[in-house]
Amino acid sequence: MKCTQYYSEGIKQVIEAMTQVFKTVPSGVTHTLRVLENAKMIMNQENVSESICEQTMLAAILHDIGALKAFEVHGSMEGKYQEIEGPAIAREILETAGYQSQIIDRVCYIVGHHHTEQAIDGMDFQILWEADAIENLRVMIPREGMTDPAKALLESIKTESGNACLNAQLQ
Repeated sequence: MKCTQYYSEGIKQVIEAMTQVFKTVPSGVTHTLRVLENAKMIMNQENVSESICEQTMLAAILHDIGALKAFEVHGSMEGKYQEIEGPAIAREILETAGYQSQIIDRVCYIVGHHHTEQAIDGMDFQILWEADAIENLRVMIPREGMTDPAKALLESIKTESGNACLNAQLQ
């Protein structure tokens, strides 16, 4: 199953909902879509199942969905606040799109822990972690150089596919 051209109606609805949440912050949409593309690239090379493809794409689309609410409530978009605020927003979007509770619960778990590497507990979460790390590194390294946070992100990329995606992004 190739995830490159895979966009179910549910995925399309979730992308539309995400763009509405980030309508005042276009960089949020851009970041999210780049993370989604990275995730698809990794999934294609890892040859994941259709169900893993769908829920990983959903996690990629919704991983930062709590950023604006975090800023509104906590005065910061810091990851720990996104993890607090994101799952409820993700759940509402996924329920509206008609997803089953099993998928909703899994995606909300990932959204609620996506800044906590120790919480990675499956291939879907690992792929999202790597896809987000790659996008963050693509921005960080040219701007800041190889800092300790950049080194830590590099070390968190475990799959060969993630490393290949990173190399493609940094060239």
